[in-house]
Amino acid sequence: MGAADAVRRVASKGAGAFAEDGKKTEAIVLAADGMIWTGSSSGLLIQWDGNGNRLQEITHHPCGILCFCSYGSRIWIGYVSGMVQIMDLDGNLIAGWVAHNGPVIKLVVGDGSVFSLATHGGIRGWNVSSPAPMDNILRVELAKKEQDYTRLENIRILVGTWNVGQGRASHDALMSWIGSTLPDVGIVVIGLQEVEMGAGFLAMSAAKETVGLEGSSIGQWWQDHIGKALDEESTFERVGSRQLAGLMIAIWVRKTLRTHVGDLDVAAVACGLGRAIGNKGGVGLRLRVFDRIMCFTNCHLAAHLEAVNRRNADFDHIYRTMTFTRSSNLLNNAAGMLRYLYLSCSLVFSTYLFWMLYSCGLPWVLSIAAGVSTAAQTLRGADVTTVNPDEGRPDLAEADLVIFFGDFNYRLFGISYDEARDFVSQRSFDWLREKDQLRAEMKAGKVFQGMREALVRFPPTYKFEKGKPGLGGYDSGEKKRIPAWCDRVLYRDNRASPMEPCSLECPVVASILLYDARMDVIESDHKPVRCKFNLEIARVDRSIRRHAMGELLRSNDDIKSSFEALRFVPETTVSTNRIVLQNQDKFSLKITNRSGQDMVFYQIVCEGQSTISEDEVASEYHPRGSLGFPRWLENIHKHARKRVLSIQPIPR
Repeated sequence: MGAADAVRRVASKGAGAFAEDGKKTEAIVLAADGMIWTGSSSGLLIQWDGNGNRLQEITHHPCGILCFCSYGSRIWIGYVSGMVQIMDLDGNLIAGWVAHNGPVIKLVVGDGSVFSLATHGGIRGWNVSSPAPMDNILRVELAKKEQDYTRLENIRILVGTWNVGQGRASHDALMSWIGSTLPDVGIVVIGLQEVEMGAGFLAMSAAKETVGLEGSSIGQWWQDHIGKALDEESTFERVGSRQLAGLMIAIWVRKTLRTHVGDLDVAAVACGLGRAIGNKGGVGLRLRVFDRIMCFTNCHLAAHLEAVNRRNADFDHIYRTMTFTRSSNLLNNAAGMLRYLYLSCSLVFSTYLFWMLYSCGLPWVLSIAAGVSTAAQTLRGADVTTVNPDEGRPDLAEADLVIFFGDFNYRLFGISYDEARDFVSQRSFDWLREKDQLRAEMKAGKVFQGMREALVRFPPTYKFEKGKPGLGGYDSGEKKRIPAWCDRVLYRDNRASPMEPCSLECPVVASILLYDARMDVIESDHKPVRCKFNLEIARVDRSIRRHAMGELLRSNDDIKSSFEALRFVPETTVSTNRIVLQNQDKFSLKITNRSGQDMVFYQIVCEGQSTISEDEVASEYHPRGSLGFPRWLENIHKHARKRVLSIQPIPR
């Protein structure tokens, strides 16, 4: 049975064979031993024989498979997570590594290498013999030259957080908050809370999340005015944002740094009613800076003095479930267009329904909105394994730098309103810090595990009466809420210990240059907080490392010996290297393995061809290089004339 017949027979098993349990088949390959392998969107690998019988099922990586490549006794697999794996003909895993930061959509063999293509256009080549003893030699020898190709970069990041209380800020307020710190800043990340609130808006936001839409006109207003404060037109470039109900995060990058920043992803996690409403939760941005992954998460956690455990649970939920994934374009094809139109109609109907329910009362709105937002999470996260390749390990845990900021809502405990006001007026912050819930919970290891915060030297940022300047503006109403440091910035870098230096083993080291609150801003009941980071980033200078690798390949005796071993040609007998085809006669080519090895793979290359006329005169010989056999060998025309073909067996 031919290879095409075998593949057709497997395919003829029907849709049920490939779509079993909803696992869509994405790739298929014919292996060198005649077996067929298929890969599904769930990461399931299935082996079939030539008759279409299922032989085995295995999973080496819980992520969608997009492509295969078979070469000799190995099968290469490309995943949507960017990983490439190699397995043998029996399905045993040989090796695997992250090849790209995007899905691998194609694997091809050429000139002794397997080349992988990612969706972003990146192409990388991998030696067909990898993994091999030569890899270990290269790894050890290159490590000795690490200082030669390591480069240290230094950038500064400004992170700002502000609960704006559904208000808007003047240009002077924005300049006081972020404008005065900009001259040496390369990246600006801004997080806002309570951009908009109210039951009607929350219901609308939940409906928009259902169809993959987000943002609002007020959120856009904030981004535009912050952009003006940053001199967006000439100095900074806005590269991304995400809004979930009243939560918004946006990022700007200095234009001189823009070429070193990319791969932006966004995410959102709701922590409100039923873990579905976005009045509480987190919005995140993930990007690469000098090839290092950085994540920024703006949070608004549960309110009220006594809700410490709920705040801790909110953080845990955000940290564990925040999943970054590139948004899909619904307009890619006709099917996408139909789905888009259907969801748009659903949004219009949902908006009308929410308005009707809102006029009847808040509880109904919240209950319906919770159901809609749950559907949104199902749509966005239906295939979680295709996003998070390491099952059970949060996306945030993979980052080199993680910064959490926002209105965490942790309060001061064991102190009265008057006592707190007295200590604030005396600027006795050391004693007040001992009453800080967040500090106590972090010390007990209950929240923000492994993260750090600079020493708080500014007054509590909540709660103020809008429009009242100075420390006399703290809440003096009926409730008299105790002043608290609700608005915070925390971070984690690569360091295992505070004194660990920046290196390729510890590629991101952060320190804080500024951490304060702008007490002169009076547009909200919270004061805006800002934190300026200094980052040391270790990266690889690829051109120098390639040069070092080339020197090793030329000069290292062990590596040269490995290359000689790869050039070994097993003892083989070939019946002929000249094939003459005439009329419809068949010709048999016999290759005999005399090497003593159980299995030897050969690639037969058509080096060239010529045509012999009826008077036995041969035409000019036409080399074919590595293009393979001519098509007439596969389907000989009945009027084909006598042809001569030279071949050469090449062991693999």
